[in-house]
Amino acid sequence: MQGVTAMGLTAIDLGLRGATCGVFLMIILVALMRRAAGQQALLGMAMSAGGVFYAITTAPFFPKSSWWWVLPVLSAQPAVFWLWARVAFDDDFVLRRWHGGLWLAIVAFGFALTLSWASWPGLATAGGKVLSVVALVLAVAAAVQTVKTWRVDLVARRRRLRLAMLAINVGLIAVVAGAGFAAIPVVVPGGAGSFPTALCLFVVAMLAGLGTFGAPMAVTASDATAAIAPANISPQTRRADRAEAGIAVDPLLLRRLDHVMTVERIYRQEGLAIGALAARFDVPEYRLRQAINEGLGYRNFNAFLNHYRIEDAKAALADPTQREVPVLTIAMDAGFQSIGPFNRAFKAESGMTPSEFRREALTSVQTAPEVDRNRNIG
Repeated sequence: MQGVTAMGLTAIDLGLRGATCGVFLMIILVALMRRAAGQQALLGMAMSAGGVFYAITTAPFFPKSSWWWVLPVLSAQPAVFWLWARVAFDDDFVLRRWHGGLWLAIVAFGFALTLSWASWPGLATAGGKVLSVVALVLAVAAAVQTVKTWRVDLVARRRRLRLAMLAINVGLIAVVAGAGFAAIPVVVPGGAGSFPTALCLFVVAMLAGLGTFGAPMAVTASDATAAIAPANISPQTRRADRAEAGIAVDPLLLRRLDHVMTVERIYRQEGLAIGALAARFDVPEYRLRQAINEGLGYRNFNAFLNHYRIEDAKAALADPTQREVPVLTIAMDAGFQSIGPFNRAFKAESGMTPSEFRREALTSVQTAPEVDRNRNIG
C-alpha cells in the first residue's frame, strides 16, 4: 500500500513539474512574440527558464551523476531572482555589468565546490554553507526591496500577484539554503522534499502565468509578473489605453488632485506619502491609487510626484534670476530629499543632467535677445 502511495505521489509530482515547465515555456514564448527587450522582460524570461531548469533537475529519477553541473547553476538562481525583484519593484534600477559578474561568480564557485568534493569533502561542505548564506542574503534583499516599495506601487493587481509570488519564491530559496546548512541535498531524486517543491513550483508558475496571460493587452506592460513586457509606455499612452477600455475614474477627484499638485504644489512637502494625500482628500487610499494609476497612467507614486518636482526644477534651472542658486537647493525646494535621486530622475525624464539642462536653457535665454536685435537691425 505504501508503494502504491509513493508511486501515486511520484506521478503527481511529475505531472506538476510538467505543467510548471509548460507554463514557464509559454511565458517565454509570449515575451519573445511581443519582442520584449527591456531588462524587466529579459530577467522575467531568465526567471522562467530557471524555473524550467529547476523543475526538471530536481524531479524524481533525475540522474545523480549530473548533479556536478546542475548544482552550480541552481545555486545562482537566487541571484537571478534578486535582480528580477530589483527591476520589478524599483523603477530607477538599472542593470550593471557587475550584476552579471555576480551571477558568474556564484556559478564558478559552485563548480569549484562540486569538482573538489571527492578530494576535499570538508572544504566543499563549508563552501556549500557559504552558498547557502549568499542565497539567504539575496532572498532577504529581495524581500526588503518588496516591502520598501510596496506602498508606492499603484497597480493593485500587480501588488497582490507580486507579493504572493515573492513570498513563495523566498520560501523556496530559504528551503534550499536551509538544506545547505544542514548538509542535506534538497529534493534529491525520490526524496521526501520533492513533492512539496513541485507543488510550490506549480503555484509560482500559475501566478506568473496569471500575471502574463490574465491581463488585458493595454495593461500587460505594468501588470505582468514573470515575463513582464517593457515598462516604458508613456503616461499619455496609458491614459488613452484606459479610455479605450472604458475605465472610469472619479473626475472630481482628478480635478482636486490636479489643484493640489499644480496650484498648492503639495509635492514640495517632505516625505509626502500616498496615505497622507488620501487623508487630505478624505478618500480611501485604494481610490487615490486607482485615480493616479488608471486616470493619469502612473504605476508608481514616486514617479507621479517626481514628474511635478522635475517640472518645478526645470523652471528654476531655466530662470536667469536663479543662476547662482545651487542645484542641490533647487532639488530640495522641489521636494527631493537628496541630490542622487534628483539627478537620476531628472536625467531619466529629460535625457540630460540638471547642470547640462541649466547651461542649455540659460544659453537659449541669452541668445534670444541677440537674435531679436539682429532682426530689428535688418
